[in-house]
Amino acid sequence: MRIDEILKNKRTLSFEVFPPKKSGTGTRELFYSINELKTLKPDFISVTYGAGGSNARNAAEIAGYIKSVGVEPLAHITGGPSSPQDIDCVCKELSRLGVENVLCLRGDKPAEYNAEYCKHFPHATDLIKYIEKYGFTAGAACYPEGHVECETLYADLENLKKKEACGAKFFITQIFYDNSYYYRLLNEARRMGITAPLLPGIMPLTSAKNIARIKSMCGSTIPIEFRNMLEIYSEKPAVMREIGLNYAVYQIIDLIAKGAPGIHLYIMNRADTAAEICQRLRHVFNEYF
Repeated sequence: MRIDEILKNKRTLSFEVFPPKKSGTGTRELFYSINELKTLKPDFISVTYGAGGSNARNAAEIAGYIKSVGVEPLAHITGGPSSPQDIDCVCKELSRLGVENVLCLRGDKPAEYNAEYCKHFPHATDLIKYIEKYGFTAGAACYPEGHVECETLYADLENLKKKEACGAKFFITQIFYDNSYYYRLLNEARRMGITAPLLPGIMPLTSAKNIARIKSMCGSTIPIEFRNMLEIYSEKPAVMREIGLNYAVYQIIDLIAKGAPGIHLYIMNRADTAAEICQRLRHVFNEYF
């Protein structure tokens, strides 16, 4: 089912998984996690894949498995260094597996980036336009604090508007830990005439060592009160996990109260993390989803 059609009728709950580096045991473990996630009744599960198709075959297999267990898959397609032939191969395989929804991304630039890296698909908009012939429902990414390559949020919003004009029907945000950035993004997007749903993406931060990684990966601001808790209890893993889960729950309750169209959870393939959050939010989800 098309995700944009689901969003017309209800809030969505979704999870994101990624293919293991090696197939075999890793894939079987992920399939087990997907079976566990299904019991939480998500509206869709997204699956990533590396730029240039580094694990595209595994990602397509996983998307097909998600479909086979009765959950809607959202398959990521990354332009990056991919050729049109690479994209055609991925799209044909996804179509064969019955996948209807894709998330179109350019992908992060590598450290050794040069002008040839994104020769065919320098922007997500190029990818959105290229795959239109396959009939997928296309989604794209958005950035509550602005894309790191844009000088201002408004420059990034102009790109968001172009993505929508090219055919993006919904957006999923990069992770954030300060909800005010999401509300600012939403308000300014609507002011600029962007109408597609913006799904907030939440990733529980349960380890102090991940603070630097989060900052380098996406530049997300971590509120000082939250950061203080993480650093004070950094040597107590059980407490750290409790803090991270509770903060994610707080974010989600606030987002739902203020009208977010859904919640997308980056769970790092941890079905137990998703289950704990859903358990703590069971009354909220029963009432508002």
